[in-house]
Amino acid sequence: MIGLATRLFAFWTVAGTVLAWFVPPLFLWVVDGSIAPFGQPLVSVMLGIIMLGMGLTLTLDDFRRVARLPRAVAAGVALQFTIMPLAGIALASGLNLETGLAVGLVLVACCPGGTASNVVAYLARANVALSVTMTMASTLVAVVVTPLLTGWLAGVFVEIDRWALFRSMIAVVLVPVIAGVALRALVPNVTKRIEPVAPLVSILFVVLIVGAIVARSKDLISEYAGVLLLALFLLHVTGFALGYALSRLLGLDEQSARTVSIEVGMQNSGLGSTLASAPSFAAQFANPMQAALAPVPSAISAVYHVVIGSLLASWWRRRAKQGN
Repeated sequence: MIGLATRLFAFWTVAGTVLAWFVPPLFLWVVDGSIAPFGQPLVSVMLGIIMLGMGLTLTLDDFRRVARLPRAVAAGVALQFTIMPLAGIALASGLNLETGLAVGLVLVACCPGGTASNVVAYLARANVALSVTMTMASTLVAVVVTPLLTGWLAGVFVEIDRWALFRSMIAVVLVPVIAGVALRALVPNVTKRIEPVAPLVSILFVVLIVGAIVARSKDLISEYAGVLLLALFLLHVTGFALGYALSRLLGLDEQSARTVSIEVGMQNSGLGSTLASAPSFAAQFANPMQAALAPVPSAISAVYHVVIGSLLASWWRRRAKQGN
């Protein structure tokens, strides 16, 4: 039952977004500051739990696979942090996006691959082991690379505090992942009970974060819907298409190319939303409205990448069956 619910993550994301649009109060509590565990924003705590869940699922073999699959992992991570960031800045500039939207688009484009990509890789009959390894590798690399790339590219629109972004990445990504890995090693019996539900909890929290951003930003999304939807659609289509095409040009096999395509095309939108919602990030904007726009691209991105990824996985799965 849990496995089925996890595989339906695209449905939950779309359903949550639609519900947030029509019944905003169901989600606003996530971002209104009324709940602040340990004095921290609830969104940051939720993302930390998502990353902790990722750490709980990692084994030493996941790290060893980096050495066993160096070419595929290196190619995938390199494409992750070149295709998407360059596409993000090109679209933000080419479509003349508002400052907040442009910065938000670049930020989500500079994020690592999302954990939902592992489910899509499974559905697409791709290389799941490579997908897990790439997600892990890109997430760890992103602790340093995401602040640097965002500061460089989004700095065209507004001065970015890279150190603040780096500190956020340490707090909501690196520390929870390391804690998860440590817990798995130290208390394996406990983590084995938690591991099966960790993906479902992650999906629930991503849906809540995305839904909350949509609920809070409904008026802004309505105002900029046309250009915003176009920009995010083009961003993810570019990621999926070039991720596959360049992987094949680099000599990767069909399964590995599909995996890289999925990893590149699917961003960690929950991370993008969390970073863009942080008070330190909002403080970089002179205009509060532009600060409010920054998390919106990540929320739209979450819907687009799971829908496109699921459709692509379905097509690849049918092709695999026909090939058999």
